[in-house]
Amino acid sequence: DIPAEYKPVVKRVIHTTADFSYETSMTFSKGVIEEALKAIREGVDIVTDTNMAKSGISHKMAEKFSCSLNCYMADSEAAKREVTRATVSVEKAAKDNPDCIMVVGNAPTALMRIRELYDEGIFVPRLVIGVPVGFVNVASAKEEIIESGMSYIVARGRKGGSNVAAAIMNAL
Repeated sequence: DIPAEYKPVVKRVIHTTADFSYETSMTFSKGVIEEALKAIREGVDIVTDTNMAKSGISHKMAEKFSCSLNCYMADSEAAKREVTRATVSVEKAAKDNPDCIMVVGNAPTALMRIRELYDEGIFVPRLVIGVPVGFVNVASAKEEIIESGMSYIVARGRKGGSNVAAAIMNAL
């Protein structure tokens, strides 16, 4: 019962994880595939929450469409401010790449900060891929993105990871 436009994404995630539960946990905002493809064709920046997700995204694809791949998790500002590196990373993306695709496979705090900045009218990414894995705040952070009004591709629940985030981006 998966709409045809979502099948390549869901298939890629299932192939990457060998986990068929993604067939029912993957959720998409209306028109997201068309919006994502348009953004990629326009050469939008892609910002990841981990270097692992960044490494997993096809650099050949990014080059072909002039999309820069960025990850700001190593920014030293996080230690100075006593906030998570994911928080600083999202803030840097909002400042330096406000029209980007955000690819989040690890840090629910990244999703939470994206939502906060969106609600404040500071940051409106073209797409949020929200698939962090874990137990603490993961499911609720994903639901915040779904409820936000932003364009999103999210795997509901606790499952996900950098490999899933990269798989979604590569399927697009």
